[in-house]
Amino acid sequence: MTKQRSQLRLLLLQIRDDAITCEEELNEFIRYSHLEAAQFTVLNVFETPVFNATCMEGFDALLVGGSSDASVTQPEQYPFVEHLKRLLKHCLHESIPVFASCFGFQAAIEALGGQVIVDVASMEMGTYPLQLTEAALTDKLFYDVPNGFWAVLGHKERAVSLPEEAVLLASSALCPYQAFRVAGKPFYAFQFHPEIDPPDLRVRLTRYQSRYFDSTATLATMLQDLQETPIANQLVKKFIDRILLA
Repeated sequence: MTKQRSQLRLLLLQIRDDAITCEEELNEFIRYSHLEAAQFTVLNVFETPVFNATCMEGFDALLVGGSSDASVTQPEQYPFVEHLKRLLKHCLHESIPVFASCFGFQAAIEALGGQVIVDVASMEMGTYPLQLTEAALTDKLFYDVPNGFWAVLGHKERAVSLPEEAVLLASSALCPYQAFRVAGKPFYAFQFHPEIDPPDLRVRLTRYQSRYFDSTATLATMLQDLQETPIANQLVKKFIDRILLA
Protein backbone atom coordinates (compact mmCIF):
# COMPACT_ATOMS: atom_id res chain seq x y z
CA MET A 1 0.00 0.00 0.00
CA THR A 2 1.33 3.42 -0.95
CA LYS A 3 1.96 5.70 2.01
CA GLN A 4 0.54 9.16 2.41
CA ARG A 5 2.98 12.09 2.21
CA SER A 6 2.75 12.70 5.96
CA GLN A 7 3.68 9.06 6.67
CA LEU A 8 7.01 9.12 4.83
CA ARG A 9 10.21 8.75 6.83
CA LEU A 10 13.55 9.62 5.24
CA LEU A 11 17.12 8.99 6.37
CA LEU A 12 19.52 11.80 5.42
CA LEU A 13 23.11 10.65 5.46
CA GLN A 14 25.37 13.69 5.95
CA ILE A 15 29.09 13.87 5.19
CA ARG A 16 29.96 17.17 6.85
CA ASP A 17 32.11 18.00 9.85
CA ASP A 18 30.49 21.39 10.41
CA ALA A 19 27.30 21.79 12.45
CA ILE A 20 26.19 24.98 10.70
CA THR A 21 26.43 23.50 7.21
CA CYS A 22 24.77 20.29 8.41
CA GLU A 23 21.79 22.28 9.64
CA GLU A 24 21.64 24.23 6.38
CA GLU A 25 21.72 21.06 4.29
CA LEU A 26 18.95 19.43 6.33
CA ASN A 27 16.79 22.54 5.98
CA GLU A 28 17.41 22.58 2.22
CA PHE A 29 16.14 19.03 1.83
CA ILE A 30 13.14 19.81 4.04
CA ARG A 31 12.32 22.95 2.03
CA TYR A 32 12.51 21.40 -1.42
CA SER A 33 10.91 18.07 -0.50
CA HIS A 34 7.88 19.90 0.93
CA LEU A 35 7.95 17.53 3.88
CA GLU A 36 8.06 18.26 7.60
CA ALA A 37 11.26 18.35 9.65
CA ALA A 38 9.97 15.51 11.85
CA GLN A 39 9.96 13.20 8.81
CA PHE A 40 13.77 13.36 8.54
CA THR A 41 16.39 11.54 10.58
CA VAL A 42 20.07 12.40 10.18
CA LEU A 43 23.03 10.05 10.25
CA ASN A 44 26.28 12.01 10.18
CA VAL A 45 29.16 9.79 9.12
CA PHE A 46 31.77 11.97 10.81
CA GLU A 47 30.02 11.24 14.10
CA THR A 48 29.08 7.64 13.19
CA PRO A 49 31.71 6.40 10.73
CA VAL A 50 30.73 2.74 11.11
CA PHE A 51 27.18 1.75 10.12
CA ASN A 52 25.43 -1.03 8.25
CA ALA A 53 22.24 -1.77 6.34
CA THR A 54 20.14 -2.00 9.51
CA CYS A 55 20.22 1.80 9.65
CA MET A 56 17.57 1.80 6.89
CA GLU A 57 15.00 -0.07 8.96
CA GLY A 58 11.80 1.96 9.23
CA PHE A 59 12.75 4.43 6.48
CA ASP A 60 11.18 4.86 3.05
CA ALA A 61 14.22 6.33 1.30
CA LEU A 62 17.87 7.22 1.67
CA LEU A 63 19.10 10.73 0.91
CA VAL A 64 22.84 11.32 0.64
CA GLY A 65 24.19 14.87 0.58
CA GLY A 66 27.42 16.56 -0.36
CA SER A 67 30.65 17.13 1.50
CA SER A 68 33.06 19.99 1.97
CA ASP A 69 35.24 17.79 4.14
CA ALA A 70 35.88 14.45 2.41
CA SER A 71 36.60 12.70 -0.88
CA VAL A 72 35.48 9.29 -2.09
CA THR A 73 38.97 8.91 -3.59
CA GLN A 74 40.47 8.74 -0.09
CA PRO A 75 38.80 5.80 1.68
CA GLU A 76 41.93 5.23 3.75
CA GLN A 77 41.48 8.70 5.29
CA TYR A 78 37.69 8.51 5.48
CA PRO A 79 36.70 4.98 6.55
CA PHE A 80 32.98 5.73 6.28
CA VAL A 81 33.32 5.76 2.47
CA GLU A 82 33.33 1.97 2.26
CA HIS A 83 30.38 1.67 4.65
CA LEU A 84 28.43 4.15 2.52
CA LYS A 85 29.20 2.20 -0.64
CA ARG A 86 27.94 -0.99 0.97
CA LEU A 87 24.78 0.80 2.12
CA LEU A 88 24.12 2.10 -1.39
CA LYS A 89 24.53 -1.39 -2.85
CA HIS A 90 22.13 -2.74 -0.21
CA CYS A 91 19.52 -0.12 -1.10
CA LEU A 92 19.90 -0.95 -4.78
CA HIS A 93 19.54 -4.68 -4.15
CA GLU A 94 16.48 -4.18 -1.94
CA SER A 95 14.93 -1.51 -4.23
CA ILE A 96 15.01 1.08 -1.44
CA PRO A 97 14.68 4.52 -3.08
CA VAL A 98 17.90 6.57 -3.15
CA PHE A 99 18.46 10.26 -3.89
CA ALA A 100 22.19 11.01 -3.85
CA SER A 101 23.79 14.38 -4.65
CA CYS A 102 27.43 15.41 -5.18
CA PHE A 103 29.44 13.27 -2.71
CA GLY A 104 26.53 10.83 -2.74
CA PHE A 105 26.69 10.69 -6.54
CA GLN A 106 30.41 9.95 -6.46
CA ALA A 107 29.98 7.27 -3.79
CA ALA A 108 27.24 5.66 -5.91
CA ILE A 109 29.48 5.71 -8.97
CA GLU A 110 32.25 3.89 -7.08
CA ALA A 111 29.89 1.52 -5.26
CA LEU A 112 28.25 0.29 -8.45
CA GLY A 113 31.40 -0.20 -10.51
CA GLY A 114 32.26 3.18 -12.05
CA GLN A 115 35.29 5.36 -11.31
CA VAL A 116 35.81 8.81 -9.78
CA ILE A 117 38.99 10.90 -10.06
CA VAL A 118 40.20 14.24 -8.75
CA ASP A 119 40.22 16.69 -11.66
CA VAL A 120 40.81 20.25 -10.46
CA ALA A 121 41.05 21.51 -14.05
CA SER A 122 37.40 20.52 -14.58
CA MET A 123 36.19 21.86 -11.22
CA GLU A 124 32.69 23.35 -11.37
CA MET A 125 31.85 25.90 -8.70
CA GLY A 126 28.70 27.99 -9.09
CA THR A 127 25.69 27.56 -11.38
CA TYR A 128 25.93 25.83 -14.77
CA PRO A 129 23.54 24.87 -17.58
CA LEU A 130 23.01 21.12 -17.94
CA GLN A 131 22.13 19.20 -21.07
CA LEU A 132 19.70 16.30 -21.08
CA THR A 133 20.22 12.94 -22.74
CA GLU A 134 17.64 11.18 -24.88
CA ALA A 135 16.93 8.84 -21.96
CA ALA A 136 15.84 11.83 -19.86
CA LEU A 137 12.91 12.47 -22.20
CA THR A 138 11.09 9.42 -20.80
CA ASP A 139 12.48 9.48 -17.27
CA LYS A 140 10.07 9.88 -14.36
CA LEU A 141 11.95 12.86 -12.90
CA PHE A 142 13.28 14.52 -16.05
CA TYR A 143 10.61 14.13 -18.73
CA ASP A 144 9.31 17.68 -18.17
CA VAL A 145 12.69 19.30 -17.44
CA PRO A 146 13.83 21.76 -20.15
CA ASN A 147 17.15 21.17 -21.84
CA GLY A 148 19.83 23.59 -20.64
CA PHE A 149 18.36 23.96 -17.14
CA TRP A 150 20.59 25.63 -14.53
CA ALA A 151 21.86 23.84 -11.42
CA VAL A 152 24.21 24.46 -8.51
CA LEU A 153 27.56 22.66 -8.73
CA GLY A 154 30.47 22.44 -6.35
CA HIS A 155 33.02 19.69 -6.97
CA LYS A 156 36.60 18.98 -7.95
CA GLU A 157 36.13 15.23 -8.30
CA ARG A 158 34.23 13.80 -11.25
CA ALA A 159 33.21 10.45 -12.67
CA VAL A 160 35.21 9.13 -15.60
CA SER A 161 33.06 6.03 -16.10
CA LEU A 162 29.51 5.03 -15.22
CA PRO A 163 28.35 1.76 -13.68
CA GLU A 164 27.18 -0.76 -16.26
CA GLU A 165 23.54 -0.54 -15.16
CA ALA A 166 23.47 3.29 -15.03
CA VAL A 167 21.28 5.30 -17.40
CA LEU A 168 22.83 8.71 -18.07
CA LEU A 169 20.35 11.58 -17.76
CA ALA A 170 22.35 14.82 -17.86
CA SER A 171 25.78 16.27 -18.58
CA SER A 172 27.63 19.60 -18.62
CA ALA A 173 30.39 21.10 -20.76
CA LEU A 174 33.08 20.20 -18.22
CA CYS A 175 31.58 17.05 -16.75
CA PRO A 176 29.96 14.44 -19.01
CA TYR A 177 28.27 12.60 -16.14
CA GLN A 178 25.91 14.84 -14.15
CA ALA A 179 22.95 12.58 -13.34
CA PHE A 180 22.01 8.95 -13.67
CA ARG A 181 19.42 6.45 -12.57
CA VAL A 182 19.75 2.71 -12.32
CA ALA A 183 17.56 0.90 -14.84
CA GLY A 184 14.53 -0.67 -13.21
CA LYS A 185 15.35 0.68 -9.74
CA PRO A 186 14.26 3.77 -7.72
CA PHE A 187 17.88 4.89 -7.55
CA TYR A 188 18.89 8.42 -8.63
CA ALA A 189 22.21 10.21 -8.31
CA PHE A 190 23.23 13.78 -9.21
CA GLN A 191 26.67 15.32 -9.45
CA PHE A 192 24.93 18.67 -9.07
CA HIS A 193 22.98 19.83 -6.01
CA PRO A 194 19.19 19.74 -6.55
CA GLU A 195 18.77 20.71 -2.89
CA ILE A 196 20.82 23.95 -3.04
CA ASP A 197 19.74 27.28 -4.51
CA PRO A 198 21.90 30.38 -5.22
CA PRO A 199 21.24 32.14 -1.87
CA ASP A 200 22.34 29.01 -0.01
CA LEU A 201 25.36 28.69 -2.28
CA ARG A 202 26.44 32.28 -1.62
CA VAL A 203 26.45 31.63 2.11
CA ARG A 204 28.30 28.34 1.81
CA LEU A 205 31.00 29.47 -0.63
CA THR A 206 31.64 32.60 1.41
CA ARG A 207 32.17 30.39 4.45
CA TYR A 208 34.51 28.03 2.56
CA GLN A 209 36.14 30.52 0.19
CA SER A 210 39.68 29.68 1.29
CA ARG A 211 39.13 26.05 0.19
CA TYR A 212 38.00 26.88 -3.31
CA PHE A 213 39.21 30.33 -4.37
CA ASP A 214 42.60 31.98 -4.55
CA SER A 215 41.21 35.44 -3.74
CA THR A 216 38.13 37.26 -2.52
CA ALA A 217 37.86 38.89 -5.96
CA THR A 218 37.57 35.47 -7.64
CA LEU A 219 34.73 34.54 -5.30
CA ALA A 220 32.98 37.87 -5.90
CA THR A 221 33.11 37.41 -9.66
CA MET A 222 31.64 33.93 -9.44
CA LEU A 223 28.84 35.09 -7.11
CA GLN A 224 27.89 37.84 -9.54
CA ASP A 225 27.34 35.26 -12.28
CA LEU A 226 24.99 32.97 -10.36
CA GLN A 227 21.76 32.02 -12.13
CA GLU A 228 18.50 30.97 -10.48
CA THR A 229 17.94 27.19 -10.30
CA PRO A 230 14.20 26.52 -9.77
CA ILE A 231 14.04 23.62 -12.24
CA ALA A 232 16.87 21.73 -10.55
CA ASN A 233 15.41 22.41 -7.10
CA GLN A 234 12.08 20.89 -8.14
CA LEU A 235 13.75 17.50 -8.57
CA VAL A 236 13.68 16.89 -4.80
CA LYS A 237 9.89 17.14 -4.65
CA LYS A 238 9.53 15.20 -7.90
CA PHE A 239 11.47 12.35 -6.31
CA ILE A 240 9.02 12.35 -3.40
CA ASP A 241 5.92 12.60 -5.61
CA ARG A 242 6.91 10.40 -8.53
CA ILE A 243 9.06 7.76 -6.86
CA LEU A 244 8.01 7.45 -3.21
CA LEU A 245 4.32 8.29 -3.65
CA ALA A 246 3.71 6.99 -7.18
